[in-house]
Amino acid sequence: MLKAWFAIPFWQRVLGAFVVGMLIGAFSPETGVALKPLGDLFIRAIKMLVAPLIFCAIVSAITDLNDGQKLGRLGAKTIGMFMLTAVIASAIGLTLATLIDMSPATTLTATEQNEKQIPSVAQVFLNFVPENPFAALSNGNVLQIVVFAAVVGIAIQKIGSKAESLRQTIKSGAEVMYEITRMVLQLTPIGVLGLMAWVIGEYGFGTLLPLAKFVGVIYLAAAIHIIFVYGSFVRFFGKLSPREFFKSVFDAQVVAFTTCSSFGTLPAAHRAATERLGVSKDYASFVLPLGATINMDGCGGIYPAVAAIFIANLYGIPLEWFDYALIMMTATLASVGTAGVPGTALVMLTVTLNVVGLPLEGIAFIAAIDRIIDMVRTLTNVTGDLMVARVVAQSEDLLVKETA
Repeated sequence: MLKAWFAIPFWQRVLGAFVVGMLIGAFSPETGVALKPLGDLFIRAIKMLVAPLIFCAIVSAITDLNDGQKLGRLGAKTIGMFMLTAVIASAIGLTLATLIDMSPATTLTATEQNEKQIPSVAQVFLNFVPENPFAALSNGNVLQIVVFAAVVGIAIQKIGSKAESLRQTIKSGAEVMYEITRMVLQLTPIGVLGLMAWVIGEYGFGTLLPLAKFVGVIYLAAAIHIIFVYGSFVRFFGKLSPREFFKSVFDAQVVAFTTCSSFGTLPAAHRAATERLGVSKDYASFVLPLGATINMDGCGGIYPAVAAIFIANLYGIPLEWFDYALIMMTATLASVGTAGVPGTALVMLTVTLNVVGLPLEGIAFIAAIDRIIDMVRTLTNVTGDLMVARVVAQSEDLLVKETA
């Protein structure tokens, strides 16, 4: 029976749990409320992942750039493009989520919410640097973990062969955390069932109506980012018409949309970059795996920005200007720690929610429809990787042939 359960596609299990949870909450509200601990277990398991996953993933991403060419101008330009487009993606997501009302008829009450204080500008920047990195890891202070991980990664690079054992250990740690993430995500159907049964039992069906708007905002933001931002970069800096670019990368986009995996799309993306965009094989072999690790405009730009505002609306929590700034900043930084495997963005969303003090239990609403969102998230990520490959290759004379 267990084997048959795992034979069902993951997204179908989650959607089925979503429906069953709603039915339990609707027909037996008391039972639905009693099932909430299942959802709490899921949230705890996700929170368990965040600190070690971010630390290991960021250190690994930085230390992978360990030769002269990759650490030079080419690497800096590539990573700079990744970060720039992530900031733009966050801005688009925030703008649309603010303009389009996603508020429910009845707001929920969070059972657990992080305390939110208004720091001064100076304190915001001081808070980036941990006084005690172990305390930052223990307390789940994401921004401080990111800064410490970056410093460790840079230090390992500078030391070189003397730190090779540590580099391999952390790299192995990252792989272990990716596997633990996959294991924890298998609990998603249980968590969704428990939380949805509780929500419907406690508040009724009116809380689900904003979900359609949430999905629509995500897809609209992704479309604007891909067509106008990527299209403009390709036209003005990649010296290629947007129409030709999108035609060249279409096959890779289809694979990304259906598999929801940036890593799983690498073969198709590599073929598109080298055979259709004219990017040299050496540079394509560098930029595409790197992009699958840290270039996450869909997962780490648009998605957390829109999701944070959606959850804030869901619980009736007002956001101030500094909250929007933190959302944009953490959404961009979180993209560095978002592995290119299906579902990881759901875990990394906790980074943004924690920083701005939003309740993590709101993830249950998004988890139920995560597969639908993950499809366009991954398509956006892979398209961005290929755009950067073309633009940087053009600027650094790394094109082996001119495309039509």
